[in-house]
Amino acid sequence: MTAVEPVRLLLADDEHLIRGALAALLSLEDDLMVVAEAATGPEALAMARAHKPDVAVLDLQMPGADGVKVATSLRTELPGCKVLIVTSHGRPGHLKRALEAGVRGFVPKTVSAQRLAELIRTVHAGNRYVDPELAADAIAAGDSPLTAREAEVLELAADGAPVAEIAERAALSQGTVRNYLSSAVSKLGAENRHAAVRLARERGWV
Repeated sequence: MTAVEPVRLLLADDEHLIRGALAALLSLEDDLMVVAEAATGPEALAMARAHKPDVAVLDLQMPGADGVKVATSLRTELPGCKVLIVTSHGRPGHLKRALEAGVRGFVPKTVSAQRLAELIRTVHAGNRYVDPELAADAIAAGDSPLTAREAEVLELAADGAPVAEIAERAALSQGTVRNYLSSAVSKLGAENRHAAVRLARERGWV
């Protein structure tokens, strides 16, 4: 009888304690093997390229690039690698972006290691799993009213950057940036761009 190859895993989370504990617990499973770990989005991509895991378990929010952005890159570069995202911030817009990026699993960080191991097997087998509560929230919240450009400009405005700096980073004129910001504020019914950023972030639209 031929031995079944274990599922090769990449774990990416910027919280070292959580990542280390998860790696130790998943390594106890006979059919799972952690081949690489990462603390940032760019590091996760580099590790995936180097180790070609079967499943990448990514934290949604990481320095450098979030889990969805990493998943988008992996879909192109390593289409055979399935992605499962774990998050402590299950905002509705994040789920929609994740599914559009080809993510196969989306679960809260409150799941047990044993349950996560089951979901890794589910995703590896080509199936999809979305936490029912996160899915219900996403349906209730509806789609983002923002265009891709409005969301991008609003995200660049999140740290309080002046219009001139946003214009330079987005390769747009200052007038166009003001128009996008004004449109985003209006669509979200916010008092100003800072309130608009907060609202959009709460709903996972930026």
